[in-house]
Amino acid sequence: MNVKIANSLNQVSDISSIDRTEIAPDINNDHNPESPRWGANATPEEAATTAAAPIGNGLPGGGANALSPEVLASELLGELAAKLKSKSPQGDANATPRSGPAVAMRIAKEVERICQKSDRIKNSGQVHSWQLTLGRHRLQKCLEFYKLGSHQGRVELHSQLSSIVYRHVAPNQNLSFQARYNLIEDFLQNFYIEVLRAFRREHEMPADYTPRTQLELAEYMAFTEQYAKRRINLPGRYNQQLIVLRAQGFANGQPKETVLDIEQAVEFPKGEEAEAHNRSYAVQQVREQMISEAADPSDKVVRDRVIAELMEYLESQNQSDCIDYLVLKLQDLSAPEIDSILGLSPRQRDYLQQRFKYHVEKFARQHNWKLVHQWLGADIDQNLGMSEQQWQAFVSSLTPENQQLLKLKRSGVSDADIARSLKCSAKQLQKRWSHLLELAWQSRNA
Repeated sequence: MNVKIANSLNQVSDISSIDRTEIAPDINNDHNPESPRWGANATPEEAATTAAAPIGNGLPGGGANALSPEVLASELLGELAAKLKSKSPQGDANATPRSGPAVAMRIAKEVERICQKSDRIKNSGQVHSWQLTLGRHRLQKCLEFYKLGSHQGRVELHSQLSSIVYRHVAPNQNLSFQARYNLIEDFLQNFYIEVLRAFRREHEMPADYTPRTQLELAEYMAFTEQYAKRRINLPGRYNQQLIVLRAQGFANGQPKETVLDIEQAVEFPKGEEAEAHNRSYAVQQVREQMISEAADPSDKVVRDRVIAELMEYLESQNQSDCIDYLVLKLQDLSAPEIDSILGLSPRQRDYLQQRFKYHVEKFARQHNWKLVHQWLGADIDQNLGMSEQQWQAFVSSLTPENQQLLKLKRSGVSDADIARSLKCSAKQLQKRWSHLLELAWQSRNA
């Protein structure tokens, strides 16, 4: 499948991925008004003259048919100048970028290494022809990216590499296009860094080298394409492109998808199997994420008030062990950790949890129901947390006495006036209201 990923999503958002591999911005004044120099003072013509002597010594066993790197670089630099001159609007004779000699020399040395390692080239008797062909091919790829420019060149390179690895980054996962695209972006970020390190290593460049001119950036992009397509020999007389092997390794390192019940992650575990599930790494990650999510500052203030009021209530009920349990639960400790700290057996912990739940429900429905419902976003003004349809069904299901009680509460009448109106005691009113809140909770969670 030939997928142009870079172009399909607004050209990969300006293809910032290659920028993030330490490549400096383009330098528009990449052309030197003076003649390009090889060393301190030498011109390309002088370099060709001085390099004529070592012809035949460029390759071991190459004989007089091999070119030295200096001569080949001079040849390539001349062709580079000629092609850039022909593309220049006024045919500028000084159109060669100032980084041209260094780029030509790196191409020449790379070609020399290729010819040295190839027995077929060395035994062909046409080493000179091979050197020129390989050098011109490398130079042509560099010129293609140079002519495309910084932005479009990166778009084309990113698109080409993305289409190669598209089917390999997640071969056994049924992912959407966006999910696969995100994986490809992550993979290519690391691959571009690897290529830059390989470029520095193979060309013996400083450890902090980065392309700083348009020609150097084009050279790096051409090297990236060539590096990605290198064929790596594998057992069984089989070979594969290097970038495909890297993508397959990346895919094998991706964690498998895990199905997780969010409600189970936040509920108290019941039983040994539930506790084991609650201790799993995936559940811990989900809980950490839920705890670390940024909250509304006002919501945090109300939450702190609820916790403080709950602790005061538990203290008034002489439930110090419930306070200790609450403090440990707020630290998101697991049940075994709480057992170890409090010195509880599983049976004692189960009894403590039931007692804690009883007091929390009593606190939420009787002692300070307004604060709790405000924190939950389920106060009276918000229909006790129900949608309009649920609210209408809930109200219609109530007895006339409870409907009147609810109407008085919504009107802001004091409890003393409500008790007189309903002809009941304050304790009876509290019980009736607590029962009504329980009915609302059942209706809201039905």
